[in-house]
Formats: sequence, C-alpha cells, structure tokens
Amino acid sequence: MENAENKLKNIDTEKIFERCVSQAKAANTIPNEAFESFKVKRGLREKDGTGIMAGVTNVGNAHGYLVYEGEKIADDGKLEYRGLNMASLIDGFSSEERYGFEECIYLLLFGRLPNASELSDFCDLLSEKRKLPVGFTENILMKAPSPSIMNKMALAVLALYSYDDNPDDTSLENMLRQSIEIIAKLPVIAANSYRVYRTYFHGKSLNIHTPKEGLTTAQNFLRISRATKTFTEEEARLLDLCMVIQAEHGGGNNSTFACRVLSSSGTDTYSAISAAIGSLKGPLHGGANIKVQEMFDCVRPLVKDVEDDEEVRRVLLSILNREIGDGLGKIYGMGHAVYTKSDPRAIMLKKYAHDLAVRKGYGDDFHLLETIERVTPELFAEFKGVNKPMCANVDLYSGLVYRMLDIPPEMYTPLFAVARVSGWCAHRIEETQTAKKIIRPAYKCIAKPMEYTSLADRK
Repeated sequence: MENAENKLKNIDTEKIFERCVSQAKAANTIPNEAFESFKVKRGLREKDGTGIMAGVTNVGNAHGYLVYEGEKIADDGKLEYRGLNMASLIDGFSSEERYGFEECIYLLLFGRLPNASELSDFCDLLSEKRKLPVGFTENILMKAPSPSIMNKMALAVLALYSYDDNPDDTSLENMLRQSIEIIAKLPVIAANSYRVYRTYFHGKSLNIHTPKEGLTTAQNFLRISRATKTFTEEEARLLDLCMVIQAEHGGGNNSTFACRVLSSSGTDTYSAISAAIGSLKGPLHGGANIKVQEMFDCVRPLVKDVEDDEEVRRVLLSILNREIGDGLGKIYGMGHAVYTKSDPRAIMLKKYAHDLAVRKGYGDDFHLLETIERVTPELFAEFKGVNKPMCANVDLYSGLVYRMLDIPPEMYTPLFAVARVSGWCAHRIEETQTAKKIIRPAYKCIAKPMEYTSLADRK
C-alpha cells in the first residue's frame, strides 16, 4: 500500500494535463471552409447579421432594420413589449410620477396593461413572494461563497427547486406561480449574494437585510444592497427605469433563446431560468457593460476636453490600434446585432439620466460618452474601410448610470438578470404552451471514419 502511494506521488500530473490539452486542441479544430461548404449559419445568423427565423412570439420585438428584396436596410430602433412601444411605456408612467417595473412585469406576463386595482393587487402579490424560504440565506447564499454573483444567483434559482412542493409540473397555473415567485425573489437573492460576496472576498461587515412591504422592486433592491438601507426617490426611479428597459428583448437574444431551448425539452422552470442566467453572464451578452466601464476608465484620464471630437478620436484610434485598452481593438458600447440607426434603450437612458448625472457631478463623464457615440461611427468606417450604420447600444450608458447610483461593477450583470427574468418567464410560458416541440437544430458531422484498435496496438 505504501509503495502504491509513493508511486502516485511521483506522477507528473502537470505533464499529463499538458498532453491532454494538446490532444483536446487537435480534437476541437474545424476548418473555416467546412462552415462555408455546408452553408452553416454560424451564430444562427446570416452574413449580414440578420437572424435565422427560429420561432414566433407575442412577447417582445426588437426592431432595428428592414429587409427589402433580400437586402438589409438600416432603420430607427424600436423595442416593443407585447406590441407596446417601450419608450411610450416609460414616458407614460414617468409623466404620472409612478414606478413602472411592476407594471412592465404584468404586461409581459399577461399581455396587457393592468388597471389601478389589478396593479395594486399584483404589487401586493410580489411583495408577499419576495420573502426567501426559512434558512435559504444561511444554507444557500452564505455557504460556498462565490466570486461570481451571477453563478451564485444561478445556483440559488436551482436550489429553489428543493423548496417547491410541485417543482416539475409544467401546467400554465404552476409555471405562472413559479415565475411570479422567481421574479419576486431574484432581486433579494442578488442583493444578499452581493452582501455575502463583500464579506468573504473583501473583508467587509456582513449585513443581511430583508425586503420591506410596500416598496417597489427598485426601492427594495437599493434598501437590501446598501448597508445603510437608505436611498433617494430619484435614485430608485432611475433604477426602476433601467429595469424596464432591460426587461425584455425578443426571443432571439442569447439568454432568452437558452431559456426557450430548455423549456422546449419539458424541463422545470428553475432549470430553464438558471440556464438563462448562465448565458447572460457571458461577456458577449450581459457582461458587456462592464467592458464599457473598463474602457471608459482607460479613456477618461487621456481626454482633457470631453467635447473635443478630435481629441477623443485620437484616443479611440489608439484603442482600435490596440495600443491602449484590453488589446482587442474594440470600442465597447458601440454597435449592435439588431439595432442599426439607434438603440431605443440608450435613447431612454440618455433622456432620463442626464440631469441626475449633472447634479451628481458626472456631467463631464456623460458628455464624454456622448462624444464617443458621435465620433465612433465615422472613425470606425475610416479604420475598417466599411461604411455601415453604427449606433451606441444601451451598454455605453448603463454602466455610468449604475456608477451614479453607487452600484458596484460586480452587480451590473446581476441587475440585468433581475430585470430580464420577467421576459425569460414570459417566453418560457409561451414556448411551453404554444410551440410544443423540442428545439433541435442540425449539425453536420465531418469526422472521418475510424476503426476500433485494440489497446495493445495503439501507439
């Protein structure tokens, strides 16, 4: 036994793993021409960026271009929730000096705007469902702390399965119950996960707060996530607006599609929503606003006059030349897979966040983002030699808005998930109730035929 243990100790595991990596690289190589020869639409998109039609939905529509006789034509961006223009929704409740996220959730789930009585009842229902199960914070959020709040949120949503007496029933009634409970609880899970993260990874005091009845989702999130439990109405209203603009973005975005793919298999609600959270974590999806802030922190010290187009152009050109920034040559926050002329979410953020930015001392930072938005399309066209419409996307401004609200970068993407979960749930219910067929696209296998060789004859 002792000789066997000594033999194990002498094994060079690093060398073995290096060989495994080399073999894995060889096994995971596909030539580019294979995609072309089999007419594969990589990313389920055409060469011009338009998406492959994969389904039909009543939930939401992100419109950014027209297709005329097979040609993609740029158009003003428009985002609709159940056929209602998102900008109209925001202007409507803002003009009445009301919070709007709960109304938005109702619209996405039930297909119409609630009347005053229905909205009041729905807010009461959400308030009741915000409470986490007994022992959930201690057993799920505080044990095995994670450096990624998104991963902890995905784990927590999966854990809710264990607290559900009827977790696998995919009837409309049961999925709706589960959806409302997840939508209500996820902001509390996110905020308390952050409190735990601060303690275990940054040595801060651990303060766990509970949601308060009578407060909106935005108010409760700020109350729970801050040690002081204090916030201003202006801060809560702006956060509420951020949640509304990020609540839904059509069935084809990566996280929503992931939710629909899992839902099509007949799996439970918790698995489908957890998968969507995992998708949103990706830097090519929900994590993009963090990349914008990293870029901004690199650019800001190099620009003396935030409204000097030429000065900003020189700095941005250094990014494109990979001389500064993360070395990838990307101007984050510019361009979008759907929107061409404008991103309606960015427009609404600019409209409602500008005054607060000036009052909180972020006026110059806000103007710098506007200058980046103004000069990048022409600069990009000159640098790449490609003349196509390019607009600022929501990520260009959302990071600064969160910074104005004293929300740390670690919470940017979790807040995105807190907002988008309402859209995910609406799409899950629709997929399960209407499509009734598992999503299974085709993949062309190009592996060469191989015969079995006995172990003794292998080299």
